[in-house]
Amino acid sequence: MSDTATLTRKADFPGLLTPDGAPWHYLDTAATAQKPQAVIDAMSRAMGRDYATVHRGVYSRSAMMTQGYEAARRRVADFTGAQSENEIVFVRGATEAINLVAASWGMTRLTEGDRIVLSTLEHHSNIVPWQMVAERTGAQIDVCPLTENGCIDLGALEAMIGPRTKLVALAHVSNVLGSVLDARKAADLAHSVGAKILLDGCQAAPRMTLDMKALDCDFYAFSGHKLYGPTGIGVLWAREDILDSMPPWQGGGAMIDKVSFEGTTYAPPPQRFEAGTPMITEAIALHAAIDYVAAQDPDKLYEHENGLARKLREELRRTNAVTLFGPEESAGIVSFALEGVHPHDLGTILDEENVAIRAGHHCAQPLMEHLGVPATARASFGLYSDENDIAALMRGIERTRRIFG
Repeated sequence: MSDTATLTRKADFPGLLTPDGAPWHYLDTAATAQKPQAVIDAMSRAMGRDYATVHRGVYSRSAMMTQGYEAARRRVADFTGAQSENEIVFVRGATEAINLVAASWGMTRLTEGDRIVLSTLEHHSNIVPWQMVAERTGAQIDVCPLTENGCIDLGALEAMIGPRTKLVALAHVSNVLGSVLDARKAADLAHSVGAKILLDGCQAAPRMTLDMKALDCDFYAFSGHKLYGPTGIGVLWAREDILDSMPPWQGGGAMIDKVSFEGTTYAPPPQRFEAGTPMITEAIALHAAIDYVAAQDPDKLYEHENGLARKLREELRRTNAVTLFGPEESAGIVSFALEGVHPHDLGTILDEENVAIRAGHHCAQPLMEHLGVPATARASFGLYSDENDIAALMRGIERTRRIFG
């Protein structure tokens, strides 16, 4: 096997087998990652023998579960390079994280004529919340174009921002093209005009070492389920002073200091933004997922998946009927189109070969319009991927060409 296979841990992932025990070539990790047994076990224990509510109970199991829940917050703080665990807000996913920032920070900071800068390649979750804010506040959205190879054009960003720019919200890694943003340069540009910057880190968190101090961003969002953890939990990191200045987004239990009918005072962050019973078992399972990823040598995750993406692009180029999208160097994501075959048809035939890819617009319709296609086929790698998955994909593509030829 080549070096691109050195990180594979397929045996740790029960989901990588079909019901009859055959290999399942899972190439849809950008949508959601398969879960290692360690995460499944942690979730099972938390939902079973260890289960209790947190923060409220005086009995011993509740106290132990509270310790586990808050230990997960500290683990995420360490994973992100946060200055304090108070900068970590647990949410249902990156979509909720961005909506929280839009509703709490955006609705109270933006006014008519202010500018919000997005890019052509953003996921809908980093477009629609800002459109909603713009509709209600009178702020305007500017769209930063892409370079010819599918990266966010920071030269264009520098030219389009100005004193009325209040927020720049960009994907750290494109979920369609795998292109990687020079996040620190983007942050420096935003800060040069006094704007805040939010980074959508859904595709970066599973495969790149995070360091909020080095990135120098103001908000960072990612989902647990793409990081080999469970669905139903995500993370919003934000600077502690910014969180402290933001009003609550939702009201209810846990986010209060004192409640009376004469008025209510609120808890400090992060509790201020975690109304209601939290994602107890999900947080504990996310802790296990981060531990698992950390044990795989995080510095090599990007190298591993980038190498597989490069290998797949080389294989696809040998097929004259394939159009490739995005840069040559990508974070484990390859989008392509097969001439004369709709991506959904390709996906269906590949499924018969035990190969799973994603086909569609990938919640990035503006990018599809920019690319001039209604949809693409997307293969995305994880730490469990290897060249056998590429070989299975190519066999499926050849079969598809014969069927449609």
